[in-house]
Amino acid sequence: MTHQVLHPAGWVPAKGYANGIAARGTQVFVGGQIGWNAQQQFETDDFIAQTRQTLQNVMAVLKEAGAGPEHMVRMTWYVIDRDEYNARLKELGAVYREVIGKHFPAMTCVAVAALMESRAKVEIEVTAVVP
Repeated sequence: MTHQVLHPAGWVPAKGYANGIAARGTQVFVGGQIGWNAQQQFETDDFIAQTRQTLQNVMAVLKEAGAGPEHMVRMTWYVIDRDEYNARLKELGAVYREVIGKHFPAMTCVAVAALMESRAKVEIEVTAVVP
């Protein structure tokens, strides 16, 4: 196995993410993706729908490197509304599993004042390692 989940003894289990991942192989860096389509047009202003599109965009870039969700080792989320993120965690989890499945890399989520595209509600960047 080229990926190892890092979970210190005695820690409460991480839910929906890993505390750390050790990996070996070709590194793939996915720049921040947002919730617009391939023509760089937003189809919605809904947070969950934009998150679905953002995750689909991440998967499209990974596919170009021959990678899939199982190769993700790190994911960073930037959201403009922390309260909406927390209030809609069940919906987020469902969309995540729909697009990504049940692979949970090391994750960070940061609330920010704004993103560069004014309609964007979420931006996600990923690091993957392909064996």
